[in-house]
This record gives sequence, C-alpha cells and structure tokens, in this order.
Amino acid sequence: MRRLGIEGEELAVRFLKKKGYKIVSRNFKSPVGEMDIIAEDGDTLVFIEVKTRTDDSFGHPFEAVTHRKREKLRKVALSYFKHSRQEVPSRFDVLSIEMDGANHKIEHIKDAFE
Repeated sequence: MRRLGIEGEELAVRFLKKKGYKIVSRNFKSPVGEMDIIAEDGDTLVFIEVKTRTDDSFGHPFEAVTHRKREKLRKVALSYFKHSRQEVPSRFDVLSIEMDGANHKIEHIKDAFE
C-alpha cells in the first residue's frame, strides 16, 4: 500500500473512533478482494472504503468508488459474513479524504451504496 493510503487509513480510524465506532478489522483480505475497515456503529456492521487524494486532478476521492469497485466490495462483505458466520444489519460507508500537507478534510458518506 502506498504511503498516502496508509496515512489516509490512519486518519480514517482515528476519525471513526472519535465518532464512537468500534474497529473490528483493518485490511480484511478475502479471495475476492480487500476491505479497508470493518467497524461497528451500534448494532450495525459497517464496511468502509477509504479513498485519499492530495488534489482533485483525478476527481473527488469518492468518485474512485466506481460501480465495478462497489460490486467487488459487496463480494468481500459476503465473504466476511461467510467467514464470520454472523448475520447482522450492515451498510457500506466511504471516507473521502483530501490531504494538503499536514491539513486534511474528511467527508464521511454513510450508506454510500446498497
């Protein structure tokens, strides 16, 4: 993982913890792909994709979560449920992080897709 991605995920974890989320897993790997963060928000299991950018020359970070990427994340979530043998309410969130040196802006998009 590139340094920017690692920094973005660290910021994301701190942000989520401040909001009361309990981090369950980071960089969960399955045969179909990887989920950046899995967390609990109350009784809901949240699958979180983190996108970090230093500028918008390639678009807003959220725009990198394409239809194809969403389908892959759904498959990873199904794999997680199979692995953990649990069935709980769940959702997909995206944390869009823009970094400019030491400054950063985080946009939390809850229930970003079905």
